[in-house]
Amino acid sequence: MFIERLFKLQAHQTTMKKELVAGLTTFAAMSYILIVNPGILGQSGMPVTGLITVTALSACIGTLLMALMTNYPIALAPGMGLNAFFAFTICVSRDVPWEAALGIVFWNGILFLLLTLTGIRRKIAEAIPRALKIGVQCGIGLFIAFIGLKNANLVVDNPATFVSLGDLSQPAVLLALFGILLTIVLLIHQVTGAILLSILVLTFIGLFIPVSDGTLTSPPPAIVGMPDDISSTFMAMDILYPIEHLAQTWDLIFALMFVNMFDTIGTLLGVSRRANLLTPTGKLPRMGNAMTADAAASIAGAGLGTSPVTSYVESAAGVSAGGRTGLTAVVVALCFLLALFFTPLMKAIPLMATTPALLVVGILMMESIRQLDFDDLGALATASVAIITMPLTFSISEGIALGFITHVSIKLGTGRFRDVSALTYCLAAIFLLRYIFDLT
Repeated sequence: MFIERLFKLQAHQTTMKKELVAGLTTFAAMSYILIVNPGILGQSGMPVTGLITVTALSACIGTLLMALMTNYPIALAPGMGLNAFFAFTICVSRDVPWEAALGIVFWNGILFLLLTLTGIRRKIAEAIPRALKIGVQCGIGLFIAFIGLKNANLVVDNPATFVSLGDLSQPAVLLALFGILLTIVLLIHQVTGAILLSILVLTFIGLFIPVSDGTLTSPPPAIVGMPDDISSTFMAMDILYPIEHLAQTWDLIFALMFVNMFDTIGTLLGVSRRANLLTPTGKLPRMGNAMTADAAASIAGAGLGTSPVTSYVESAAGVSAGGRTGLTAVVVALCFLLALFFTPLMKAIPLMATTPALLVVGILMMESIRQLDFDDLGALATASVAIITMPLTFSISEGIALGFITHVSIKLGTGRFRDVSALTYCLAAIFLLRYIFDLT
């Protein structure tokens, strides 16, 4: 049978039924991205119409690439954290047009692909200090959570204290708070698709909460319908902008590549460990193919009009349900295509309803902090600078830059300069010069 020859189900001790259930489970766990990603990217100035379609198509393409190139049960979609970097760091903080930001995503994908094909990726991964990797992941988690709280007005600006608690007497704010608690409880009970379920519950309740121009949730004109057109974002990327403004964009390209690379490596190893795909030495066969699929998906995503596409840790839900081969990923890809016909329903979901997703994803990203050596003050300081800087400056790249500078400064100050790789020295020096000469 063709499917057996392609995915080798018997060799992986699985069946078509198990793979189908696993694919549906993974899709249920990560389908919230269809709602959350357009909400985040829309704040970059991109035209909102078509972003659901773009998100689904990029997820479908990336997941199929992973399935066919590696035969792993790992799904891809526009990454959480990467979309926040795109919208808030590149477009809002740096005032880069969204078309140019897509060009940055394109070159990030090209660079990622070249580093993977040449094997330099591994050397870079080994050269980056472990404390900084942990700090970046946790910092992005806090950043995403902060965005969710801001979107729901759970935190608001304050001229005296910069930020303060929102007005909890407002029904919409209370509803967002209820959604956060609901999502956490559902996750503790290991409910499949907990994040998506909470979004739908909040959207439904919103139909009965009055606001100035109707209700918090506007009733959808239909449940099903044709997908939105993507002509406004398709191939709209300005690939020359990063080259023409290299002095202002190099750090954005590097930071995007840095986050994408370590997010992908961590997800691949974590999910593969659950699926027993690692070798006895802890290595993942076809890691190069997996990284190539990830990079190619980001390039395709830039052409469609979205932030970098990356492997999703929610794939572990499908693995726990028995998924062991690329057939699981194919099922996920098909589900993303079918979901497009529910676009009218997804467009009715208010931005506030995505708050639980953003906050919970941020919390889950913070779990890596337990890997930090709290007895090593230098490592703790390096990670803490990255963690604190990202949400407070509203910029992931600033957290990465200051993290590098902090790490190198501590090593030099304590006489442990031999512990720092040449690449880390170079990056710290370049980031420091950027600040001194204001190259932003």
